[in-house]
Formats: sequence, C-alpha cells, structure tokens
Amino acid sequence: MAENLQAYDLYIDGMWVAPSTGERFEAVNPFTSRPWATVSSANDQDVASAVGAARAAFEREWRDTTGLNRATLMHRLADLLERDAERMATLESTDNGKIIRETRSQMRFVARTFRFFAGYCDKIFGKVIPTDRSSVLDYATFEPLGVIGIITAWNSPIALLGNKLPAALAAGNCVVVKPSEHASVSTLEFAKLVEEAGFPSGVFNVVTGDARTGEALVSGGGLDKISFTGSGHAGRAIAAAAGRNLTPVILELGGKSPNIIFGDANLEKAIPGALAGIFAATGQTCIAGSRLLVHRSVYAAMRAALAERARAIRLGDPLDVATEMGTVANQPQFDRIIEFINAAQEDGAQLLTGGRRADAKELASGLFIEPTIFANVDNNMRIAREEIFGPVLSIIPFDTEEEAIAIANDSSFGLASGVWTESLNRAHRVARALRTGMVWVNTYRAVAVQTPFGGVKASGFGRERGEEGLKEFLTTKNVMIELSDDARDPFSVQT
Repeated sequence: MAENLQAYDLYIDGMWVAPSTGERFEAVNPFTSRPWATVSSANDQDVASAVGAARAAFEREWRDTTGLNRATLMHRLADLLERDAERMATLESTDNGKIIRETRSQMRFVARTFRFFAGYCDKIFGKVIPTDRSSVLDYATFEPLGVIGIITAWNSPIALLGNKLPAALAAGNCVVVKPSEHASVSTLEFAKLVEEAGFPSGVFNVVTGDARTGEALVSGGGLDKISFTGSGHAGRAIAAAAGRNLTPVILELGGKSPNIIFGDANLEKAIPGALAGIFAATGQTCIAGSRLLVHRSVYAAMRAALAERARAIRLGDPLDVATEMGTVANQPQFDRIIEFINAAQEDGAQLLTGGRRADAKELASGLFIEPTIFANVDNNMRIAREEIFGPVLSIIPFDTEEEAIAIANDSSFGLASGVWTESLNRAHRVARALRTGMVWVNTYRAVAVQTPFGGVKASGFGRERGEEGLKEFLTTKNVMIELSDDARDPFSVQT
C-alpha cells in the first residue's frame, strides 16, 4: 500500500484504535480507479470491544441521560454536520462516485434528521392505562433497547446512517456502526464530528471491514437490535444469524419499484420524474424506479423522449457540480450491471440507448456505464424481476389500470412505487392497490424526515424516519401497582 495514503483506525469507546491484527484495506476512488485511503479491518476481538464499550456507556450514563441533554448533543452534531457538509460530501463522492450535488444535499438532510429526532428526546411519554379494577394503578413506559448494531451500504453511507442513528440515539440507545468496506471513510469522518459534539465515550462506535466484520457484529451477541440496509442476500444471512441470538432486526433490502405513467399524465413532469427515478445516483438506490410502466397511448412518445434525454445526461467527475451522473461505486457492482445488460439483450429486450461502458477519453479511468434504456420489456424477463442497482431502465407497456396494477404487484419486492395521473380518483385507487411501503403520486424519489420509510415482501420490514422510526428503537415496560391493603387469594387470578 502507498505510504502517503491517509490511514483510518477504528473508533471504539471514544478512542481511535488500530485493528488488533494490523490488517488494512484500500479505499478506491471509482472515478480515478486509484486508492486514496486505507481503512482498518476489525476482527472478532475488535467488534467485541466495540459492543462492550457501547454496553458500558449505556449502563453507565446514556440510558439515564435526560432527554434535554441528549437533544442538546444531537443539535450540536447537526450544527457540525452542516458546518462540514461540503467536506463530508467531497469525501463521500470520492469514495463512492456519487455526484456531489446529491451528497451535499444528503449531508444537510441528515442534519435535519438529527434536529427532528432531537425534538423527540424529551417527549417520549408513557401512558396510564385504566384496568377493570379500581384498586390498580397501571402505567406503561417506553424505554431504550440498549445496544444497536447498524450496518450500512456503500451507495449512501451517511444518508443511510441518518435513517437509523438519530432515532436510536434519541431513544436512548448506544450504537456500533459497521459501514460497507466499499465506502467507509465518510462514516469514520462522521465519528470525528460525534467526538467534537461531546457525546460520552462508547455511545457511538465504528468498526470497519468486510463481511467477516459484519458477521462478527451480528453473530457475536451483545446487541439488542440490528438495523441493516443492503442486499437481500446479505439481509437473509443477517436475519438468520440474528435469529440464533433472538436479536430483532430492521431490514431495508431494496426493490424493483414500478413507476406507472397513465395516459392522462402530465408528460412534462412525468419524463423528468422517470429519469430521476432511475438515473439519479447512477441507479444505485433501493427506491430506483427501474420498471417504468407506460400506458400504450403515450408509450411511443415516452420511449422517444426518454431515450433522447438519457443520451444528453452529462457523465463526469462526481466532484464537478455540472456532472449529472457519476460512476458505479465499485468494480464488482460494475461487472454485475454489465452482466444484466447483456442478459437483457439475450432475452429479447429492445435496447434504445446506452448498454455499454462509457468510452469518452475523459471517462476512461472511471467506472462509468452509459444511461441505459430497454423497451418492450416483459415483466417476466430477468431485468424486470431482479434488482440491478444501476442505470438501467425497463419500459413495460400496459393497456388498462387493472393490468398496470397487476404488473406492478407481480414482484417479490415491495419498497416504493410511483403513479403519474391527473385523475384524483385514479391516484387514490392505484395507491391503495399497490403492495409497496411507499407510493409517490406525480413525483418520485422525494423524501421527508417526518414520513416513514420502508417496504414489504422481499424489500424487508421495519420503518425508518418519522415517529415510526423512533418506535423501532424503544421497548414497552408495563407497571401494575395494587393500591389496596387487601390480602389476595394466592390460588386465584385477579382480573
């Protein structure tokens, strides 16, 4: 490894510590294809230390830290993230190739998320419950779970962390974070902001490494819940391993989201909506509208307009604000996308545009794939069934509302969906019929911190953001107090 690369240690119990084995791996810039930092590989011992530190911090002080004090720290962290948004965005775009226009806005959105959940810190109210006996006082309290394991994917490390961490901290939990080995640097830099904000040692810990590190975190015990964002294959493995320890999980596993354009849709809005749904973030997003269902009456017009606009998308340096689409994040994902494109052509899908590695000289060193659109796709084709996680759009024609709903729901996934129509009645009918966790109407890929995020079916379970996201990190305790002085019959049940 090059000697001049910045080396990142593990962040455990408020300290930067070298990995026990001394093993490190390179962080590779997907735009230049060159290493730019080295990151530690945590082993079982390192992971156990991090979990132990989180447990000690929880029992020692964090669980009893007042909501006001937790909120103060979270607001301070939000201030620091806003202050360093440009620097953090640059680091993340360098690590995963996402354009800086998006990573910059994501940093600010995460700061907003911290402020939102900070507002809940001193408002986690219990409730008094009336029972059938007047001599009983019963109340329920909502308490933190303890130690949360957070595992994030490489496509949006800080944004994904922002979907989980603020709610976990607001609820009074401590955390151990394991980012993807393909994009770890921004999470490690985030740990510096946590430290600067003044959080107690052990409340926030970061262990880095490959799947072996993740396995050690999930299987090693000591966690009270695991929140994971990533592939379905990894999610199933995590759920199975967590089950052996009876550890509950939140799984956000991606999708094959249908974006439905009806004949009465405003095409001036629907066309950019369809493009944003798949080509934003180079298609590397769980909510990508990768299946575009188009009514036959506007099918030809949509095909032509989308292909023309896709060819004009500007590829380039992710750090250039003029760039509209960046690189694929890593070589394994690049190879996977190319394999899907080749398979689609073999299956008979009509390639309208793209379909290959971008060959412009200025892009030669980067992992660029042209924006790719296939027409005349059958919903049974592989590109319509499996998540590609890349800039590949499948256009599927339909004739009736009922057919569109049937095609949309004919998927093992159920994360997001879009509906484009000028009919209020149709919008409500179709939104009700779609089997997805989220439905956008006349927009796509819009987010709000107040709204719950998550899917059904193979897209996972559990919710992030909004009040529902806070509840995921709380447990309910019931307290029943007998107020009378009467002695009870030990062999009867009192009701």
